[in-house]
Amino acid sequence: MGVYLSHPKTEKSSEDGENDRVRYGVSSMQGWRSTMEDAHAAYPNLDNATSFFGVYDGHGGKAVAKFCAKYLHEQVLKSEAYAAGDLGASLQRSFLRMDEMMCGQRGSRELAALGDKMQRVSSMIEGLIWSPRSAEANGPVDDWSSEQDSDYTGPTSGCTACVAVIRDNQLVVANAGDSRCVMSRGGQAYPMSKDHKPDHEHEKERILSAGGYVQFGRVNGSLNLARAIGDMELKQNKELPAERQIVTAHPDITAVELLDEDEFLVLACDGIWDCMSSQQVVDFVREQLKTVSPLLSLLNLMIESFFFFFFGIVEIWYLFP
Repeated sequence: MGVYLSHPKTEKSSEDGENDRVRYGVSSMQGWRSTMEDAHAAYPNLDNATSFFGVYDGHGGKAVAKFCAKYLHEQVLKSEAYAAGDLGASLQRSFLRMDEMMCGQRGSRELAALGDKMQRVSSMIEGLIWSPRSAEANGPVDDWSSEQDSDYTGPTSGCTACVAVIRDNQLVVANAGDSRCVMSRGGQAYPMSKDHKPDHEHEKERILSAGGYVQFGRVNGSLNLARAIGDMELKQNKELPAERQIVTAHPDITAVELLDEDEFLVLACDGIWDCMSSQQVVDFVREQLKTVSPLLSLLNLMIESFFFFFFGIVEIWYLFP
């Protein structure tokens, strides 16, 4: 979302890394959008046995995406379900926890510190701007309160979240929104997530039941996603749980046991999926892996090859077991 520039920004931000379990790379480019609203998280050593990768596609501003990149993996780690070995439950709880943490004074200050200039000005007007005196906004995660401590009910901006966690031979993906995770299994695209669009039957049923509507393929004529973190003005029905709000942060969970023929994962924002199918992306990556090295060269080639076919912000991930 947002206005377009007269000339695209083609500078790329890239990084890579590896451990004894995975090799990964990430690259992003702002393109035609007026601001970069996406964020990512790459923790190949979330703990001694687990790797964590996430892509967060922001809309209406960058603050929520950056908030998730900063805090979501930490909430996974501290979850009781995570300690018990239930990766799926820990991811679901952590997605919903993001909405809880962004409410109240501390959430407002943190979003202002992470967000755009206009968001900071807005928070200053409200008297909730982050300052050194309110440094608890960057304090330990355990200090966050579950209760709203002010009239601030959370951000009107939001982001998608698509997260992949690998532990031993188990892959668990949590997704809310239309970012996507696809695995190459013997050269065939294996979907690890599904897009959450307002006109899908299951999503539309929840939207209507919560008092919303779908117009021109958008929730209440505005948001073209049925699930997202943030967008709190669409989550204000006090009689419904978080999972049943007009828009929900509750993610779908897909879990598989990794096989010998599983080659790589691609996690990306919707820009690439708007112009290529999952199988086309898998075919392209497999072909380029035969000749392009190192990994970051492939990432840059991927973005450049489709530069004139999509006009959003793209982050592309490759994980190699």
